[in-house]
Amino acid sequence: QVQLVESGGGSVQAGGSLRLSCAASGRTVSSGAMGWFRQAPGKEREFVAAFSWSGDGTYYADSVKGRFTISRDRAKNTVNLQMNSLEPEDTAVYYCALDTAVWGTRRLSYEYDYWGQGTQVTVSS
Repeated sequence: QVQLVESGGGSVQAGGSLRLSCAASGRTVSSGAMGWFRQAPGKEREFVAAFSWSGDGTYYADSVKGRFTISRDRAKNTVNLQMNSLEPEDTAVYYCALDTAVWGTRRLSYEYDYWGQGTQVTVSS
């Protein structure tokens, strides 16, 4: 069984930065992808970014492209999300997720097999 644990959430003013981390345990991730999604109050969960171990690269939502960077730490079996130039619209609960399929769009929540419990990110204006 895979467990995903997010860390690094918090409160920051607009223009600030936060770094989220997702640690996977129970399985060494060597294929598939790990992604980040977010859900704001009253809104549906939306894709943020993904990192594919299968060689098909990184993916970003248009709303975060150029501001967020996803990366992996192979030794620690973690995926990080560096969030810069944060905006109040980025306020949400952020979830990391694991897609075990070798290939996929990486942008659809139903493709992901395991989910973390989420971490709150609050950006004030």
